[in-house]
Amino acid sequence: MLVLSSPSGAGKTTLSRMLLTTERNIELSISVTTRPRRRGEVNGRHYHFIDRKRFDQMVKTGDLLEYAEVFGNGYGTPRKPVEKALKAGRDVLFDIDWQGTQQVRERARDDLVSVFILPPSSGELARRLHTRALDDKKVIRARMAKAGDEMSHWAEYDYVVVNRDLDRAFSEVRAILAAERLKRERQTGLSAFVRRLQAEL
Repeated sequence: MLVLSSPSGAGKTTLSRMLLTTERNIELSISVTTRPRRRGEVNGRHYHFIDRKRFDQMVKTGDLLEYAEVFGNGYGTPRKPVEKALKAGRDVLFDIDWQGTQQVRERARDDLVSVFILPPSSGELARRLHTRALDDKKVIRARMAKAGDEMSHWAEYDYVVVNRDLDRAFSEVRAILAAERLKRERQTGLSAFVRRLQAEL
């Protein structure tokens, strides 16, 4: 499970999209949310948009691997699709915040790789939030205020990438993924392969 987290506007969603179009054998965990759909968002592709009653029920029955309240809206990761992908030998990409990452770490530490994406400066973060024009000025102010709190959790992550240049940041995230896939304990069938090699000597 590969987690990318960042304050809004630091680039995690863009980096996630780039990873999904470039890397084989990885799929995006699609979160549920109670927030309204934004212009251009597709239900089931960007999020599963659900009402508060359904969200609360999923929390109660343990159907969410992690969940959080962000700006008054519920967000969470459905457990079953993640477990199904992992059993099939596929990596799962998570675009979640530090609260969600903590919850996933508590449940599956050995199978989690976490990366925190930082913006190069607060000025650049503000510029990116205004440029994408997805939120009104009040929401942007709230996101900027929350960014400091989110960034205070950077040390809880396995890796930190500063997104000064998108291509470089993407190369660094791919390098992390490649290295983690090569870890001995993550290479399925490696023991049998080594035994065969030894038997041939």
